[in-house]
Amino acid sequence: MTRRISTSTEKRLILYLAIALVAFVAACQTTPEPVEEMPDTSEFREAPTPPPPTVADTTISAANISISPVYFDLDDSTIKSEFADVLQGAADALRESGASITIEGHCDERGSDEYNIALGERRANAVRAYLYNLGVPNGQMSVVSYGEARPAVNGTSETAWQLNRRAQFVVR
Repeated sequence: MTRRISTSTEKRLILYLAIALVAFVAACQTTPEPVEEMPDTSEFREAPTPPPPTVADTTISAANISISPVYFDLDDSTIKSEFADVLQGAADALRESGASITIEGHCDERGSDEYNIALGERRANAVRAYLYNLGVPNGQMSVVSYGEARPAVNGTSETAWQLNRRAQFVVR
């Protein structure tokens, strides 16, 4: 005695199989995310530590203000005395022109994303406070932290890390 499956059960079984087949085909057709290759840094040579910028690095004209980056030590947001002249020149130019700036805080790749965003913000805010103390109104300045997301140079050497630990300026 053979037991026959009801028509409604057959239809449900066919429907389930069709759904499973569609899901399987869709899963097979997805393309994997491209894998970014790590750059070959075997030829990267250590450059000497860049000399600290001087007031001459801050260009002031009626149409253009350019401010050199300020560099920081590892895990630090303290402004070094060697950047006092750069920031004084920037403050003079900003007060004179009334231009606005965005101070971008950056970090090297070491540390978690969350930590580096917070450290970049502390660096940008330290520069903002320094410029404020030199007479630049807070309304002319804004800050943003990119953490490790926008390196100045690629590489995993101390030189690359030094150049990535910075606050840089976008004049608006």
